[in-house]
Amino acid sequence: MADSTTDLRVERKPKLSETVVAAIRKQLLAGEMPPGHKLPTEGQLTETFGVSRTVIREALAKLAADGLVEARQGAGVFVTEHISTTLGVLAADMGAKDSIALNVLEVRLAIEIESAGLAAIRRNAAQEAAIQEAFFEFERLLLDSQPTGPADLAFHRAIASATNNPFYVEMLDVLGRRAIPCDVTSPWSTELVQSDDYQRGLQREHLVILNAISAGDANAAREAMRAHLTASQQRYRERLQARQAYYAKSVAAASTG
Repeated sequence: MADSTTDLRVERKPKLSETVVAAIRKQLLAGEMPPGHKLPTEGQLTETFGVSRTVIREALAKLAADGLVEARQGAGVFVTEHISTTLGVLAADMGAKDSIALNVLEVRLAIEIESAGLAAIRRNAAQEAAIQEAFFEFERLLLDSQPTGPADLAFHRAIASATNNPFYVEMLDVLGRRAIPCDVTSPWSTELVQSDDYQRGLQREHLVILNAISAGDANAAREAMRAHLTASQQRYRERLQARQAYYAKSVAAASTG
């Protein structure tokens, strides 16, 4: 039977054009490029993202198909005038995913705090090594600027496995890729683009959990997991509030425009 931890890492790497699209969408959502704003030239975008002109053209075509930008012959590519309405819909969709993420995190809090404590007490050498391997795989992917979601899920799943209670693993498997909403390759993703600072913060929290489990300190492991998941909850609450406010602003702008 195939190793399930390995299977979790077999994920589609996002196309370069998708990364460019996500980055520009993030700027649009942040209001950094208002309606009518002219985008940098193809050459400038190529230099900024370190990709070919073909990738940039593919990304711009996708943004145009989504109604976010439009090409004007001889003038360049501009943010569409009705951008507030389009982004309002996008913000609402992302807000709905943030709501799902909060629900999932609530369930994970109920499961994984005790999972971490039991792992600290019950893990064997091979199980501890699996947790460490997932931790270092996350680090490798982060350094390579690749999506870290698969390694993130593998880390938490390895902890669940180290409880030696198969139902902890089964509960995480039920959640599946929804458990890691920062995985940009997942259809459940709440991310338009991964932030290195955000991922670094997750990795620091993972290290505290790993050290507590390796030390066999069940109470410290529980508190580290609680702190990790509670911090994630707070981040998603703040983002949900911001997106709800943006959506309300966009709807108001559309109704008076």
